[in-house]
Amino acid sequence: MTRQIKIAGILLFSTLIFLTTSCKKQVSPTTGWRYNDPKNGGFEVNTANKQVKAPGLVFIEGGTFIMGNTQEDIRYEWNNIPRRVTVNSFYMDETEVSNIAYLEYLYWLDRVFGADYPMVYVNALPDTLVWRDKLAYNDPLVEYYFRHPSYKDYPVVGVNWVQANDFCTWRTDRVNELLLIKAGVLKFDPDQKNENNFNTDAYLAGQYEGVVNKPLPDLNPNGTGERRAKMEDNIMVPKYRLPTEAEWEYAAIGIVGNILNERVVERKNYPWNGNYLRSSERKNYGSFMDNFKRGSGDYMGVAKNLNDGASIPAPCGSYWPNDFGLYNMAGNVSEWVQDVYRPLSGQDVADLSPYRGNDFKVPVRNAEGTLEPKDSLGRIRYREITPEECANRRNFRKANNINYLDGDLESTISTDWKTQPADGNTTKLMYDYGKNSLISDKTRVYKGGSWKDGPYYLSPCTRRYLDQNEATNYIGFRCAMNRVGSPSGK
Repeated sequence: MTRQIKIAGILLFSTLIFLTTSCKKQVSPTTGWRYNDPKNGGFEVNTANKQVKAPGLVFIEGGTFIMGNTQEDIRYEWNNIPRRVTVNSFYMDETEVSNIAYLEYLYWLDRVFGADYPMVYVNALPDTLVWRDKLAYNDPLVEYYFRHPSYKDYPVVGVNWVQANDFCTWRTDRVNELLLIKAGVLKFDPDQKNENNFNTDAYLAGQYEGVVNKPLPDLNPNGTGERRAKMEDNIMVPKYRLPTEAEWEYAAIGIVGNILNERVVERKNYPWNGNYLRSSERKNYGSFMDNFKRGSGDYMGVAKNLNDGASIPAPCGSYWPNDFGLYNMAGNVSEWVQDVYRPLSGQDVADLSPYRGNDFKVPVRNAEGTLEPKDSLGRIRYREITPEECANRRNFRKANNINYLDGDLESTISTDWKTQPADGNTTKLMYDYGKNSLISDKTRVYKGGSWKDGPYYLSPCTRRYLDQNEATNYIGFRCAMNRVGSPSGK
């Protein structure tokens, strides 16, 4: 009898908990009106609180770490002074973007824009001529590295920073289009051409219809009873993008495997433990941990005992992952990140989600406040925020903040205000590109060592830079994505 009473009590308590939870989900604690009820106005609340899984990405739980130099600054650049920062949780590609992934991108561009806007395809092509060398026979790589099936799983190179960002935008749209198709909202439209192609921003703005399969129910009593999907429906994912420099370095170091009771027990020089470049595991003892140049003229070791086994980039996913599960964060190819390069970025930027390169934009609207029609490629038009719109703000006073505190008038040592550049590019006062500096507002950071770099650059703390419109045979990229909601991934 006592046992039955206990069971009944447990069941009653569980029922009360369920009812209480259900009521909280169904009724607004602010107004008392019921959610998802057309009789009460039809305000919809999605009960899901978990981010939709996006293909190819690994979860990186954020936290605090010491960003910057972990070894001797042999080049005396002093451009990565150690400082403590916090990185928000995010997602990152498990491997670099491969040739086959980029070929899929080019195929789509040619299919959709090739007939009327062929330059869209041409402008996206990797520069395969980066393989040429005045004193080396690399011409076969010019012809075969990007397109031959044997190289399909190798990291794409010859892609500049602008092209890498365009790939991220395309990937966002293709993933979200497929998610809407799987959710039954849209049907696949093989006839997408020119401006009539799925673009996430255009769809959310109501400027792309597509082939509708089954619209979502509209609970608004004044509506038509049907509606398109919204971001609130938790069907689509946030945008793919390049990682920031801080995110990339944090993910590469992978300190998650070196934490005990909220203490970092060992600060790493590389994505793996120890100060050596070879594996200490018995079955792989002596093997190099990644693909790099061991010394002058030694790119892969000796025949019958090829150590890193790759004279040029190795296939994506080669060698061993770090503690976050990411491959080739030390060697193989260097990688583009979002940031604009400045020598003292470590001292200037914020200590939460540090990043230099913000250029704040908003969609273009007409005088009535309606969005302007999308452009000829199906994209929403954006513009920089005007100084008048920033006049009463405290967090920023202009749209372009690339040279804030490093290249703007406030940071220059010049006292002659008459020397201001006529074109308004105040960066010239500190960094005169092409004369006394290679730094400009279009100079971007790339991180990590590559197949043609020595051991020094295998440390994730090292940083280098290149103009955003230039490409090389040793720089690739991987995508990242914001983590929304709980930073713990739960």
